[in-house]
Amino acid sequence: MAMPLRQTIKVATYLFEQKLRKREKFPLIVELEPLFACNLACEGCGKIQHPAGVLKQRMPVAQAVGAVLESGAPMVSIAGGEPLMHPHIDEIVRQLVAKKKYVFLCTNAMLLRKKLEKFTPSPYFAFAVHIDGMRERHDESVAKEGVFDEAVAAIKEAKKQGFRVTTNSTFFSNDTPQNIIEVLNYLNDELQVDEMMLSPAYAYEKAPDQEHFLGVEQTRELFKKAFAGGNRRRWRLNHSPLFLDFLEGKADFPCTAWAIPNYSLFGWQRPCYLMSDGYVPTYKELIEETDWSKYGRGKDPRCANCMAHCGYEPTAVLATMGSLKESIRAARETVSGNRG
Repeated sequence: MAMPLRQTIKVATYLFEQKLRKREKFPLIVELEPLFACNLACEGCGKIQHPAGVLKQRMPVAQAVGAVLESGAPMVSIAGGEPLMHPHIDEIVRQLVAKKKYVFLCTNAMLLRKKLEKFTPSPYFAFAVHIDGMRERHDESVAKEGVFDEAVAAIKEAKKQGFRVTTNSTFFSNDTPQNIIEVLNYLNDELQVDEMMLSPAYAYEKAPDQEHFLGVEQTRELFKKAFAGGNRRRWRLNHSPLFLDFLEGKADFPCTAWAIPNYSLFGWQRPCYLMSDGYVPTYKELIEETDWSKYGRGKDPRCANCMAHCGYEPTAVLATMGSLKESIRAARETVSGNRG
């Protein structure tokens, strides 16, 4: 796990504080969506299926920052849509960083080089560039040629200017272990991004492509083969060791969707950003008035094939904190990743 040591300590301290306060449900990271509009039409995403009137909306800065502060989460993932299309995205980031929140701005990077001057490098801030494969595979997944090359150029420029750059890769049933190995080798060794996230594609109901989402057994087989030969230890993956165990079928966990809540133009989304069972205006209502017991594999048929990080990474993190052996293992891999 390649999470910076300072961030690791802050998150661990936060988790320990929740335990002392005997809080059963609390946020680890907020998924903030200040807009749904995007400049791409990716096959696995349905955000731009919203009506035109909704796509024109932009969340006010005070509302975006206020939601994160209301939740109390130490980390924020700003997504969408494409966040760089928001006219005040730099101010949202600036205010959250000023509050010492760890901010990941998720982007397809099409606008990144043009917008870099609006941002300031900080240990509390990172760009998270979406890369689903090497050139041909990535451009196919986003339904536009040239996106991979622009993303690579943007990553290089951002790193040159001193920004932390991470990547996020989603893999589908038409991916192979070799696809995963090739792109993660490239990101890790050639581009030398600071850390990488990966996730099996979840069957998002509004996505144009409904044919290539992974089932549980497909996911386990895919990642078991991709992780073989010591790749897990070599790649700078921003995941807990137990979550990686989960992906390849060495461990299993219940879903804890409440730990990565989603806040969008509609409010706090039940139960997670991948499913929509309504919205509430406050984080308190989300936690206290949602029947969390009815979600997860074996409980809701919509969850049957889900192994997404938004539901299972928090469970893995909490399991790590509850085990001395796993805590030592995670700490060892964190130190190793920071040295690399």
